[in-house]
Amino acid sequence: MIESHPTASLIPLLDEDELAALAHDIQENGLLQPIVLDRQGRVLDGRGRLAACERVGMEPVFVTFEGDTPDVYVLSVNLRRRSLTKGQSAMITVKARSVSEQGGRSGSEQSARSVSEQLGVALAVMGRASTVLQHAPDLVDPVISGDMGLDEAYAVARQNKAQADSDEAQLARLREEDAQLADRVAAQELTLQGAWAERKARVEEDLRQRRVATQLLCEVLPSLAQVRGSRTFALYDPELAPPGRAVTRKVIEHAATALAEMAAVWKERDLP
Repeated sequence: MIESHPTASLIPLLDEDELAALAHDIQENGLLQPIVLDRQGRVLDGRGRLAACERVGMEPVFVTFEGDTPDVYVLSVNLRRRSLTKGQSAMITVKARSVSEQGGRSGSEQSARSVSEQLGVALAVMGRASTVLQHAPDLVDPVISGDMGLDEAYAVARQNKAQADSDEAQLARLREEDAQLADRVAAQELTLQGAWAERKARVEEDLRQRRVATQLLCEVLPSLAQVRGSRTFALYDPELAPPGRAVTRKVIEHAATALAEMAAVWKERDLP
């Protein structure tokens, strides 16, 4: 089994009727166009012809491509020959460029405009295909196979991009408000929605605690301040104290410490 070049593998295979017709033609007229291999012996052009030769038991003829841009060659000969839609051609081209860039293969440095001009694929259509590749990668192969139109896939990709932009903005805002939760989202320990729900719960709990603390201090401190300089302390009777609320020297020490801590916090917060 001869391996195919990665870019050649992106071109949809002939369907059964097309392959049968090609096999019949080759059986009747011979292989009129050789199968083109790259320098590593991989098929650049002619996968269908190779399959047809195998079907009719004919020995195929091979030639080697000696150029420096096998990717462009594959696309050029196939996109013009095959009955592909503009969307399929653009999607194949964009995916091939992506594979080339990832693999560091020759020709990957060509600009999109240069490839567009060489292959006759409109730059705008390639732009839509690029959006699909980036934001709806699961729809790339359906577009290439013709199961889905590029425009339909592009609409989905645009929605995904808008959602991603929104999620990115929300994550940035979450990081400003609660970096720990944002880190957990980034680590995929929490969904963004779950993080915001937890953030809301934390804010509500913090508000509840502040409300309880404020109410307690407002009940205790003003009353204590009012008894300063009066005979209230001298009139204290332990036997009349409510159960569990007797005032002892330890309680007074703790209260004094609490007041000192409170004074320091008030100073730090610059409260009146």
